[in-house]
This record gives sequence, C-alpha cells and structure tokens, in this order.
Amino acid sequence: MRLATQTHGDGPRRIVLVHGLGGDGSMWRGFTERIVATGQATVTTLDLRGHGESDRSDVYTVDAFADDLVDTLPTDLDLIVGHSLGGTVLERAVGRLRPRHALYLDPGFRLKLPTKGLAGRLFWVAAPVTLTLAALSQKRRSRGRPPLTPQGASLRDAALARFDRQMAVGVFRDVAHHPAPVTAPIVPSTIVLSDDAPAVLPDATAERLADLGWDVRRLPGVGHDFWLQDPVSTTEAVRDLIVGNVRSKDH
Repeated sequence: MRLATQTHGDGPRRIVLVHGLGGDGSMWRGFTERIVATGQATVTTLDLRGHGESDRSDVYTVDAFADDLVDTLPTDLDLIVGHSLGGTVLERAVGRLRPRHALYLDPGFRLKLPTKGLAGRLFWVAAPVTLTLAALSQKRRSRGRPPLTPQGASLRDAALARFDRQMAVGVFRDVAHHPAPVTAPIVPSTIVLSDDAPAVLPDATAERLADLGWDVRRLPGVGHDFWLQDPVSTTEAVRDLIVGNVRSKDH
C-alpha cells in the first residue's frame, strides 16, 4: 500500500518521520518545524495504514506496515526516524530501505507485556481490558513528566479521531509476541530513550544493543511522547543526525 505523505522544507538532507500507534504525520509538527528551521533538510512525514489520510485495511500487522514503508519511500535516504510502533516498523523495513542512518525514539522493540504461559494466555484473552489496565499503570508511573504542549495535545486528539481503532489489540499482540532481535544494526543506528522507555525497551536490552554497536542516548525528565512534550530538547538531542554530523560508530 502506498501511504499518504506530506513534505516540508527544501534542504539538502532527506529525512522521513514515522509515527507511532494512533498517531499520524501531523503529530510531528513541532519537531518538523525545528528540523526545517535548520535549513539542512527536506522532511517527509507519512500516515501508516489505518492512520490519518492513508487507506484502511483488513490487515494490520507489523510486516504489512513495513511493506508499506518500502512501497512508499525511496532507498538511501539520509535519515529515517521511527517513534514507538514506528520504530518497530522501521526495524522490519530498514534492511530494504537502507537509509544512511536510522533513528529510533522509544522504539517498541520489547513490550513489557506477558506473552508466555498461563499469564500470557489470560492477558490476551482479555486484551481490551488488560491493555487498558496496563496503560493506566504506565500513566501512573509517568506522573511528574512534562505534559504535552497545548499544540501537541490538539494534534494527538485529532490523530486519534482519524485512527482505525480496530487494529489496536492485534498490533499490540503482534509487537509483543515478535520482539526485535538483539543484533548489530543493519545500518548506522541511534536509539533515544525517555524515562518511560522500559515499557517498550528494557534497560538491559538497551545495554546489550549498545554493546553491539547501536548508539544509545537518553533524554531524562520526559515521557514516551517526548517529541510532543519537548520538541526543543528532542531536536537538540539529535541535532548532529539532522544536520549530518553523525557522532555514532561507523558500520
């Protein structure tokens, strides 16, 4: 499926932003504005299937989302950024897209949800309820984090109104049961983690990835949607990737 895209700026570096579950390309606005303001990049945002202006489907799997990226985007982009589900999708597509650098913001590589034994079976049988409880528990743990900016909250609410909610349980199940492999990155890759990151990528796994050559960075004091909460700090944390002065290891 070819996805709806939007293009911003006219700088020489080609950057693509991939949103998370329930979002769409418009939610990147504050981050996009700051990237474009550097004068260094042309930014493309997109809507995953079942989100925003892209078509609905009967199939919502991570592999299908990844195939859509490959069908929509050119190879050899300067930078592709994926947040949460978008990071999971990017990990599945990155070997085919071969960007010069991949950036993952709190990627959903290993969800903190049960998948094995009786606890796993019971959790997914009652998934609409148990996922809601898990979300509420995570929200309690996130107290004290900066709230979304008014613009960010408005963009989030508008994206949720355009989101095909029937996919939610199936997508969570797919991501939880098929975690990303703990291997060396296929292309030079950076992960930026918020204080809420352990819900999607445990600290121990992040450390193993760093040992394997991933550039792992942390942005303390913010929650999972940190690029909506604090686009200024998010931009500064990855400015070297935006303008092309990459400080991560060569591969």
